[in-house]
Amino acid sequence: MISVTRLDGRQIVVNAFLIELVECTPDTVLSLTTGRKVLVQETVEVVVGRAKAFFGEVGALRFVPTQPQNRE
Repeated sequence: MISVTRLDGRQIVVNAFLIELVECTPDTVLSLTTGRKVLVQETVEVVVGRAKAFFGEVGALRFVPTQPQNRE
């Protein structure tokens, strides 16, 4: 789980395993595997860093690709 801040300043905790996509539109949008979208104050780099730290804590970091996968 990672802590992030909604645009209205409320702090929430998101299940990092459900994050499918993080994009800057220019607000940072977390797209979850559930179909839900969450707008947050943190930058893409901060969200990715928190997710990597979380995965490292739970021993799942070895399953997170460091480079984009070529799907051709």
